[in-house]
Amino acid sequence: MFKRIPFDRVIWVTSSFLSVTLLISLTVVPWYVWHFGLNWFLVALFFSFYIATGLSITMGYHRLFAHLSFKAKTPIKLLVLIFGSASFENSAIDWVSDHRRHHKHVDEDEDPYDISKGFWYAHIGWMMFKLRPEPPQDNIPDLWKDKMVHWQHRWTHLLGVIFGFGLPTLLGALYGWLHFGTVQAMEIQALGGFLIGGVLRIVCVQHSTFCINSVCHWIGRRPYSTKCSARDSGLVALITFGEGYHNFHHEFQHDYRNGVKPWQWDPTKWTIWTLSKLGLVSDLRRVPASRILLAELTEAHQQLDAHLEKSTTTLSEQAREVVAHSIEAVQQISQRLSVRINEIQTAARGKMEVTRETMAEWRRQIAEELQSARQHLEHIHAHAGMLPVGA
Repeated sequence: MFKRIPFDRVIWVTSSFLSVTLLISLTVVPWYVWHFGLNWFLVALFFSFYIATGLSITMGYHRLFAHLSFKAKTPIKLLVLIFGSASFENSAIDWVSDHRRHHKHVDEDEDPYDISKGFWYAHIGWMMFKLRPEPPQDNIPDLWKDKMVHWQHRWTHLLGVIFGFGLPTLLGALYGWLHFGTVQAMEIQALGGFLIGGVLRIVCVQHSTFCINSVCHWIGRRPYSTKCSARDSGLVALITFGEGYHNFHHEFQHDYRNGVKPWQWDPTKWTIWTLSKLGLVSDLRRVPASRILLAELTEAHQQLDAHLEKSTTTLSEQAREVVAHSIEAVQQISQRLSVRINEIQTAARGKMEVTRETMAEWRRQIAEELQSARQHLEHIHAHAGMLPVGA
């Protein structure tokens, strides 16, 4: 097995860090919990740093710096840069350069975490093995001009050690001393802060981020576009503060929202919106509702036609006669959806005034049409295996 590993292409520093932190999380952390227990402070420390570093990636590195979906005041920028370093996902400059290249070349060879090279390559392998020469970072001129971002790029590893390992260790030691009052307790809680607030939290934040590059390009729904492999995953959204709605994001990458539906889990969106009300961020970018509906309807229409064509090609003459009404019904629904697409295209171009009530009514009508189409397609599918008489 080891003979197949291209050791000459291994990125040793990154590979060692990813491997050692994972190994510690799987061995030393359980040992610590077994021997010393897990108190409320260490649990709170883990989740506090998970939220701080996770949001610094999703809100800071991703939506602020990579996609410019809003503008942030200095305190917010400083916080996301510091705790972004504490996630040990590299500097904002390196992270954003890779991510912008991913969007430009998604599913192509130039895509840094191309899913076509395999699930594990997209998840973690691209950081551990160097398959191609490092491309120039010529896609981030805006970040090179930002003095604060440039400062973080220069000191990102030191900042990571201080705030990613040092701070949770120090907080653990303070809790041990103030709560128990002994040097031994201080040392035990300091170790807990290092292991649980530091190492384990880093591993969890990193692999939740990695899931966006792997899981969200591998399994899930594509309601907005099938032009690329990006998919929506509510499960990944739960652990990544809303980043799992990846099909929407690839279609509308500059929107500050990923979970655009009211019921979708997107704490990053809620955080940005709340900060805007406090005056700490501004210029939130939103895709018009008509464009979103247009993308959904166009994709649904294409899939409907594809399902109908696939279903009817295998029908026998006898089965075709049985389901003729359903075939005709689906064709009529497809024609009505085409008319609706033209209406929404006109609205999206700003040539027609559309109220929120009209948009809601369109959505309701489209949902009813698609539900009816699904029922007719199920009827067609049920007869697709019908054999001709005498066969």
